[in-house]
Amino acid sequence: MTLYASLPATAPIAALPGEPSAQAQALIADFAQRLAESGARVAGVTQARILDEATGRSRIVLRDVADGALYAISQDLGAGSVACNLDSSELALACASIERRVAEGVDLVVISKFSKQEASRGGLADAFRASMLAKVPVVTAVSPHYVEEWRQFAGPLAEFLAHDLDALFAWWERARRAQLTGAE
Repeated sequence: MTLYASLPATAPIAALPGEPSAQAQALIADFAQRLAESGARVAGVTQARILDEATGRSRIVLRDVADGALYAISQDLGAGSVACNLDSSELALACASIERRVAEGVDLVVISKFSKQEASRGGLADAFRASMLAKVPVVTAVSPHYVEEWRQFAGPLAEFLAHDLDALFAWWERARRAQLTGAE
C-alpha cells in the first residue's frame, strides 16, 4: 500500500522538473519568499552552491527558507577525492527541521528536490511524508533520473508544473482554495 492511498486529495504537491537545477532552486526560493512576505507560513529548504572560502571549492548547502540556516550537505573530502561526499547527518538535521515546522503548523512546505536519496526513501523523504500526512501543500523539484520513483512515491497528489512563477501562483491558489473548502 502506498502512502497516498489513505490521503484525501487536499495535500497537493507542485513538482518542477529538476533540471536545470539552479533555475529550479532559484524559482522555488523566490516563490517561498514572496509567499512569506505576503503572510504565509512557509517552511522547508532550497539547495544552493556556496564557495567555501577556506578551500576555494564550492559546496552544496540546503538553506532553510524560514530562518536562513544552512545545512552543508556536501563534505569536503579533498581535491582528489572521488568518493560520495554527501553529509547524511546534515541532511537528517534539515529533514528534522522541516518535520518540526510542519508539526508546529505551516501553510506551505518547500523541499529542495526529490532525487537519489528520496527515491530510496532516505534523504528528505520523511519531510515529504510529514507534509503529506499533515495535508500541507508542497513545492519541490524532481530529478529527471528519478521521475518514475517520484510517481510511485507521490502518486496522484503531485502535479508537474513548468518553470514559471505564474504557474506556481496559479497552483497555490488552487491548493489554498481546496484547503479552505475542505475539498477531497
